[in-house]
Amino acid sequence: MNWQALTAARTTTLYPVHRLHGVVLLLLLMFTLLLGMGNSLHSRMLWIGEQTWPNYYLLDPAAKQPTCDLAPNIDAEVQRRMDEYKPDPDELFSSPPDPDALRQSLLQNQQNCEQRYLAYQMNQEHATPALAVFKTVEQGMADFLLDNIDLMKFLFIGMFAMAAAISAMDADHIALRLPRNRAEWRLSQGVQLLVNGLMVYSLASYVGRLSNAPGSEDTVFLQHAWILVFGLFMVINLVRLVSIPERMRPGKLAASSPLIIPLHCSMALIAMGYFFFIDGYSSGLAIYFGMMTNLSSMFINIGLYVLVGMALKQTRIPELLLNIIKPFQLPAPLLASVMIFATAFPTAFTGASGIFILAVGGVVYDELRRAGAGRQLSLATTAMSGSLGVVLNPCLLIVVVAALNKEVTTSELYGWGFWVFMLSALLFTFVVCKTEGNWRPKPVPGSFRLAIRQLRPLLPYALTAAGVIGTIWLLLDLSFNEYSAPLILPLVMLALVFLDASKDSREVGESRAQAFWTRSTSAASDSAVHIGALLALIGFSICLGGILERSDLVHALFPAGLDNPWLVMMVVVVMLTCIGMVMDPFGAVILVSATIAQVAIGLGIDPLHFWIVCLVAFELGYLSPPVALNHLLTRQVVGETEVLAAERTGTFWHRYERLLLPLVVMGTTLMLVAFVPMLFYAL
Repeated sequence: MNWQALTAARTTTLYPVHRLHGVVLLLLLMFTLLLGMGNSLHSRMLWIGEQTWPNYYLLDPAAKQPTCDLAPNIDAEVQRRMDEYKPDPDELFSSPPDPDALRQSLLQNQQNCEQRYLAYQMNQEHATPALAVFKTVEQGMADFLLDNIDLMKFLFIGMFAMAAAISAMDADHIALRLPRNRAEWRLSQGVQLLVNGLMVYSLASYVGRLSNAPGSEDTVFLQHAWILVFGLFMVINLVRLVSIPERMRPGKLAASSPLIIPLHCSMALIAMGYFFFIDGYSSGLAIYFGMMTNLSSMFINIGLYVLVGMALKQTRIPELLLNIIKPFQLPAPLLASVMIFATAFPTAFTGASGIFILAVGGVVYDELRRAGAGRQLSLATTAMSGSLGVVLNPCLLIVVVAALNKEVTTSELYGWGFWVFMLSALLFTFVVCKTEGNWRPKPVPGSFRLAIRQLRPLLPYALTAAGVIGTIWLLLDLSFNEYSAPLILPLVMLALVFLDASKDSREVGESRAQAFWTRSTSAASDSAVHIGALLALIGFSICLGGILERSDLVHALFPAGLDNPWLVMMVVVVMLTCIGMVMDPFGAVILVSATIAQVAIGLGIDPLHFWIVCLVAFELGYLSPPVALNHLLTRQVVGETEVLAAERTGTFWHRYERLLLPLVVMGTTLMLVAFVPMLFYAL
């Protein structure tokens, strides 16, 4: 696959066969988005109803006239009941009813009857056809939301099935390198077939255990749905095992061939080995993978954020933003630093570092190369361009941390996260300028005026984004924050894609509507590939984390007698960095929340401090071998050939700068963030 072509702005999908998949996935994500806004929409409808018809909550267009007596003869009724009283011979203390109590009860019934008549009269006064229609729609919306509380789980399963199937068909699952010959292709597909088959076995085993548990029908139904999904993957693997692409040349397996095994398969095989042979827990994979279903809304939000990133790639916005700094003619080291600062905030709006790299990593790399940066520095900056913003508002990862851990809030994490970002970005600037040299800018005359002029093309985009956010706030009373961002941003980006499809940026004879539809479905098609790869990685990283949860490793590393917070923090830093090396961030957060977090906090580490350290350690892990996920994604967007062509001359630093620079910057940041605040623990 030509990943570099996928990074070009306004590109169309390279998978024509996926255009239908892109349309279906786009519609599925949009339906999910509308369902997520359902509660806000229903609340807004109730507000509109109350503003239009006073006492809307009490109005019922289908109300029938009450049949109770408005003017009963209370004294006669009391006397009748007194006369009807007969002592019960079987009761020792039987006594006649109290006439005063009877009278009070009858008076209360009369008042209730009057209230029912008043309500009926009010209904008659306001029971217009408009009220009946509005009430029907509002009640229908309420019933739909109530009856489909679990619908999000099935939407998630459908999204995962479609996206992962597309990734499987095109061998787009994330691996340390791509297959280079037919033997390696068969190895990759064969391992995937084995993993999917064992997953079906684990799911079937779990269903067998649930069959004897009362009230487990819904869970069993979900497991059957997962069995169908992984059965579909097995069929795809069988087909691709036989149907090998023509581009694959003949060849044999080599010592490096295991590198082509997708990362999620390696995680699955390790987890399966532990659950099957050590723990004797054949249902382990099914149970831990099923945790994704329980958190389906969060993982659907990841899909929405991927769509945001891919839609951003379909616009000229990255190019227009870069045009602002071009008049200053920044040298490569300073441009790399500016890129780190400038890309942090878009990273926060795309949910996680990997998504941003997939979206605009190619643009970042190309601009650095045009400015004269070497391949090593360009690759390092591209890999880090999506890393530093994960601590900024409204990044989804922090929302997940706060949702799973009540000891911290998003406002606290975002507040301290900003200063952590500034620290790491300034460290990056210092290291790059010291190691590269020639960092002083040479702006052209009037560069500031030219930069201001380049802001003008961005104004329509800013006004459109503000208009969409304002419209949603007016219609749904849904303000833009870290919780609503996954729902609002896709609509904002689709509006920007429509705006970007202007006459000077579309094909000859193509209308704006056609250009918008082509780019939207292309974004959805690209999203499907990346959603499938990311969600498979997340799901099996959660399974891998199950080993840590079920084993005694945490208790062994944190013995009961360990009461020195400095030693506790050292163990935390090492463990979290190692977890970040091999796991996806969202899966790692779920694992750490269930295992390490409570132990470390119980041994004296402040919760807010722990989670800030956790986020920085994860980012260091994503940039560290042996997996180095951000480097893998960078390789995908710039092309494997470009990575292999990186300079191998000069000092040791310059030969391996793409790995060393991120490690030095993030490693130093982690040490400062982890241990400097501990100096103030006793204050």
